[in-house]
Amino acid sequence: MRLVFAGTPEFSVAALDALVAAGHDIVGVYTQPDRPFGRGQKLTPSPVAQRASALGLPVFKPATLRKEPEALDTLRALAPEAMVVVAYGQILPQTVLDIPRLGCLNIHASLLPRWRGAAPIQRAILAGDAETGVTIMRMDAGLDTGPMLLRESLPIGAMTAGELHDALMPMGARLITEALRRLEAGTLPDIPQPAEGVTYAAKLSKDEARIDWSLPAEEIARRIRGYNPVPVAWSELAGERIKFYRAQPLAAPTGETPGTVLSTENDSLLIATARGRLAVLELQRPGGKPQPAVALRRSWNPSGQRFL
Repeated sequence: MRLVFAGTPEFSVAALDALVAAGHDIVGVYTQPDRPFGRGQKLTPSPVAQRASALGLPVFKPATLRKEPEALDTLRALAPEAMVVVAYGQILPQTVLDIPRLGCLNIHASLLPRWRGAAPIQRAILAGDAETGVTIMRMDAGLDTGPMLLRESLPIGAMTAGELHDALMPMGARLITEALRRLEAGTLPDIPQPAEGVTYAAKLSKDEARIDWSLPAEEIARRIRGYNPVPVAWSELAGERIKFYRAQPLAAPTGETPGTVLSTENDSLLIATARGRLAVLELQRPGGKPQPAVALRRSWNPSGQRFL
């Protein structure tokens, strides 16, 4: 099938590879413009741009498809039968959605209509969902409101956001190739999203990742998983911003002051919460790298101090 692909981050790369491997004719790859990256803030192509270039595919980087007539003319000239969109970073206007004969298909990393929007992987973990998954959706002008084509679930368990991202990525790649096969054969019906159960996955911020020690240990541990690897859960101790990557909730007697470091024994840093204790297994001090708590214990003993 003659396709245009639109995506930007690492999550999109697996789908692009799967479409190429399936023999589709990728006539254009759209991605976000180069952005400053790293300590030197050097302009760097997106992961999708880098992969598309390596595959010898034509790459287009318009700042917007909504207000650039020339970009629309270029897309029309490509004459795609369908357009596959995976975390592109732009809401496509109706003028774009109308170009492909078979429509625009989106890989969305949630079980729609739950977690429409920007950060579905993280929000599913933060909310304590037991499962999430991937939905292949036919796009309309709304925010992830189009009809569903395929849907597959996955238990979240104790995965971090990074681990869940890596599990959903190949699932999305597999489902989009199946969706296109069935779409071309005319055996893929549109299923309207139910009106009930709609939630929105707002973008993440560094401020919201600050740990509130008045919460139960179980919820704090879940937030640490949800903010790993970005924006990373954090708290302040003796003027230092400490980042938290892995932790486990433990039962504890009542009456302990939330945020207090109880001990650095065994393989963890033990911290009191409003209900239960948090055994921190991996953390990072300023200027250092993420390390197991047992490694930091050799040179750092904050017992008795309190996180704020």
